[in-house]
Amino acid sequence: MQENTYRLLTEQMGVHPAVLDTIDKAEEKARGAFARLDDITAYNQYKVLDALRENRISDTHFGWNTGYGYDDAGREATEKVYADVFGAEAALVRPLIVNGTHALTLTLTGILRPGDEMIYCTGGPYDTLEDVIGIRGEGKGSLKEFGISYKQVELAPDGSIDLEALREAITPATRMVCMQRSTGYGWRRAISIEDIEKCCKFVKSIDPDIIMMADNCYGEFLDTKEPTDVGVDVMAGSLIKNPGGGLALAGGYIVGRADLIESISYRMTSPGIGGECGLTFGQTRSILQGLFMAPKVVNGAVKGAILCSNVFSGLGFGVCPEPEDLRSDIIQAVKLGSPEGVIAFCKGVQAAAPVDSFVTPVPWDMPGYDSQVIMAAGAFVQGSSIELSADAPIREPYIVYFQGGLTYEHSKFGVIKALQQMVDEGLVSL
Repeated sequence: MQENTYRLLTEQMGVHPAVLDTIDKAEEKARGAFARLDDITAYNQYKVLDALRENRISDTHFGWNTGYGYDDAGREATEKVYADVFGAEAALVRPLIVNGTHALTLTLTGILRPGDEMIYCTGGPYDTLEDVIGIRGEGKGSLKEFGISYKQVELAPDGSIDLEALREAITPATRMVCMQRSTGYGWRRAISIEDIEKCCKFVKSIDPDIIMMADNCYGEFLDTKEPTDVGVDVMAGSLIKNPGGGLALAGGYIVGRADLIESISYRMTSPGIGGECGLTFGQTRSILQGLFMAPKVVNGAVKGAILCSNVFSGLGFGVCPEPEDLRSDIIQAVKLGSPEGVIAFCKGVQAAAPVDSFVTPVPWDMPGYDSQVIMAAGAFVQGSSIELSADAPIREPYIVYFQGGLTYEHSKFGVIKALQQMVDEGLVSL
């Protein structure tokens, strides 16, 4: 660490020298991984730039529209850019899609019909989708309530998709096979683009009419290819995660085959109207500028995750992914082993925030989850997971999930403060 930065952090910001020494050693180990990430970032930066140029984005696309939103040039241009960036035929990119779960729900309900069967081949879905599918909860519009059946195929012991188990699960009623790319609240590596491509080819060889769906939350711009480049038919994600670059104020996206996007658009609004209506409320500027910034922002977040992995594995904690593992999402899981460790870690991350750094996070009953959850997230955009954050369900084995940082320096500071808080509370010795 440079002398001026070291003095600022220790003398003015109160960081323990032993903490910074630990961070420096972990950072040095990560240099090779950082260089590989920079190449991926450059590729994706030019890919996004090319899509913006090819679609002739103009200042006129940033204006407001009112009423129904007919002929909203900015909305149409934004969706063309997203389709091009993700190698898809069509896209829906809307600020009124409230989060990633909503984007995924629209995807599932827009395509699946009574009597259809869906299979998750990456183990259980993210907690908030359990109510959507009907795994738990009281129904209230779940897929199960509408006669859509669900199967789940666990991952193989090595963390890859178990293709033979998937083969056995597929039946003539199988309409869709779903993949969750990110770790979610699990203890596994994220699903790689290579694994996604293998799975798509495998399923299509059994039945080419089965629709391949990917939950791409936290996975955008981690590779030079996206799931829709390697055989996924439809994919969804959140604008306040990777692709929004920290500038999108809200929203979600869905990209894929044109016929599937049309069906989903009818669920989003109504049959006969689809994507032709829907205001963007002047958000096309921040959505497109965020997309432009996203490859570099994701780069900083992934570097921060690798640093976190190096630091806490070096202190004897279990980490997933391991420091040298290839990354397919921005999430770093750390197995802290106690609720006190999880809470201290999150308190440190909150203290590193530019917004609400003075707030103390506490576990609470959060809608969509079956256990109390603690969240540290002092963000410019509320709930933005591409900004520095950490969260954890308060349940054994007490794993915290660290992600985000609009710059590497901020993500790094989150690791510094999390470690210092644990040292201050006597949970770690340096």
